[in-house]
Amino acid sequence: MTSAQKIVAIDVGGTNARFALAEVDHGSVTHLAEPVTLATGSVSGLAAAWKRFADSQGEPLPRAAAIAVAGPVSAQEIQFTNSHWVIRPADIASELGLDSHLLINDFEAVGHAVAAADPAHFVHLTGPEQFPPHGTTTIAGPGTGLGVAALVRRPDGSYRVQPTEGGHIGFAPEDRVEEQILSHVRASLPRVSVERMCSGPAIVYLAESIARIEGLTVPSGDDRELWLSALTGSDPVAVMACERFCMILGAAAGDLALAHGANAVVIAGGLGLRLKDELSKPGFSDRFVYKGRFRGLMEKIPVKLITHPQPGLFGAAAAYAQAHAPG
Repeated sequence: MTSAQKIVAIDVGGTNARFALAEVDHGSVTHLAEPVTLATGSVSGLAAAWKRFADSQGEPLPRAAAIAVAGPVSAQEIQFTNSHWVIRPADIASELGLDSHLLINDFEAVGHAVAAADPAHFVHLTGPEQFPPHGTTTIAGPGTGLGVAALVRRPDGSYRVQPTEGGHIGFAPEDRVEEQILSHVRASLPRVSVERMCSGPAIVYLAESIARIEGLTVPSGDDRELWLSALTGSDPVAVMACERFCMILGAAAGDLALAHGANAVVIAGGLGLRLKDELSKPGFSDRFVYKGRFRGLMEKIPVKLITHPQPGLFGAAAAYAQAHAPG
């Protein structure tokens, strides 16, 4: 007799909310259905989105949910930067008709996805091919911001995800170009965190600074347009900005690994996935190991990119499975 439980996995960001049915059994996710994506601007809030998802399924939804949100889950109200949604954690169960639910931060969910994903969902970037069986894995995910978490795997096969605010550590230039970039950015941002130099919007700062340093025309467009120009090679300044971004990400990932005492690193995030080919180039890997006396240690750390198509949904379901595992 199966002990599998059906749940609804939900991943709520500022722009989109994703829903999927999932099954969990003995601490593992055994099935994740195709997701339904709703623009947050098209519905009034979580309860309305839940109803729309329920209508799309044509049958009653499970009375259990794993919900990942882009915000601090300890807050009385979770407000989203890019939408009008407000989620009050205390009201979730009654509004959605749930008997059981788990609410976690969205990047904490990514940490659970890293812990539970099949090896086929990882691409090797640098260092040894194999993950150590236990120890600490640093997870860094460039997207709208820079998410950072630590995954601690224990010898008995269990694990714990520690969410952090590591993206807000200070940006440390590694060469004269980055010293000039920092000087330019400080004109508008007195304190420059690594997130400012290593997230989706960062390419604007990088492109503007590099254009001024090289005496070139500052490219027009927002961050999405500049990333498109960079990845298609249509604008040389955007290409240079992308190359510099990967170098900065490599340096930051190495710094975080040292701070966490990590023996493995995973790059995540929607932008990280888009940069798969760029991160396989020497700029990222050279900066990752460029730690002076600790270069030898860094060269022993495997670095991979998670390629799971829905890490937020899968990770939310994995977190619920772990929290409700027998024993």
